[in-house]
Amino acid sequence: MLVLGIETSCDETAAALYDTRDGLLGHALHSQVDMHQAYGGVVPELASRDHIRRLVPLIEAARQQAGVSLQQLDAIAYTRGPGLAGALLVGAGVASALGMALGKPLIGVHHLEGHLLSPLLSAQPPDFPFLALLVSGGHTMLLDVQDFGRYTLLGETVDDAAGEAFDKSAKLLGLGYPGGPELARLAATGNPRAFDLPRPKMHSPDLDFSFAGLKTAVLTRVRALGAEAGGQHRADLAAAAQDAITDVLVHKTLRAQQATGRNAVVVAGGVGANRQLRAKLSAALPQRGVRLFFPELQWCGDNGAMIALAGAMRLQHHPDSAHAAGAFDVLPRWDLTQLGPPPQPGG
Repeated sequence: MLVLGIETSCDETAAALYDTRDGLLGHALHSQVDMHQAYGGVVPELASRDHIRRLVPLIEAARQQAGVSLQQLDAIAYTRGPGLAGALLVGAGVASALGMALGKPLIGVHHLEGHLLSPLLSAQPPDFPFLALLVSGGHTMLLDVQDFGRYTLLGETVDDAAGEAFDKSAKLLGLGYPGGPELARLAATGNPRAFDLPRPKMHSPDLDFSFAGLKTAVLTRVRALGAEAGGQHRADLAAAAQDAITDVLVHKTLRAQQATGRNAVVVAGGVGANRQLRAKLSAALPQRGVRLFFPELQWCGDNGAMIALAGAMRLQHHPDSAHAAGAFDVLPRWDLTQLGPPPQPGG
């Protein structure tokens, strides 16, 4: 079964071809980081327009890399949500046009399910069931993954997500966009013990997260330092912020693993690329006899491969998930735990 995956949820335009027998055959991606840097964040209108310009050439590049024709497709998967409404509509519209021209069905994919399944693209993928720490953009959640499509939410952020804490702290420190990677780079030269920052909800009885208080604490330290909030002070504060965020993520993950008894843990999403988070989890979980799985770095961020994979798996498990081209919608807000067979567009 050959599926084309299209990803346009935010500021990456991507396409990929995934075959259920032969795996990933081709993929292409364009990042809009350079375009949005001048504005210090994603500008939705600019993002949508750039998706329009980039998507068709990227689909063709992925097709050529795969060495297949579009007529050979069995289905076209596109990111239905969550994400920026205008950006999602670009991918959905192109998918529908292709589907109509080729006579192929469409599959609307949940963006976070794509991230959740991205470690399955690895040479040594995890088996179901597993515990998942999903840290992507505005989402931070712990999920008990019993099987494909069977996800139980154990905990989530009650305010800012981990990615937002990275980005907002970076902005307070005067770092560029995207803030998370910039803060991590600066933190590598700092002393995390130079500042005592809070770790909100780390010892609460639940498995929820909260990072808004940490952002406020970083703001307070920056204001207190005043003109001295540069040089080594800035590097130390970046290191302290990163240390606090990753401490909370690791602590909650360990508690969730103990509560569920899962012997495999998956970490997925953009923050999953953070080296300190990977190092801390890699040091803690194997001591418990727990296997740890990360997607390759190229699959941590938004990409078409995870959408093609998720679409192919959904088509295999729920054939009625596919719908005819020409009828589509997008869901900028979409609860991952309520997936099952997704509703038909307009339903």
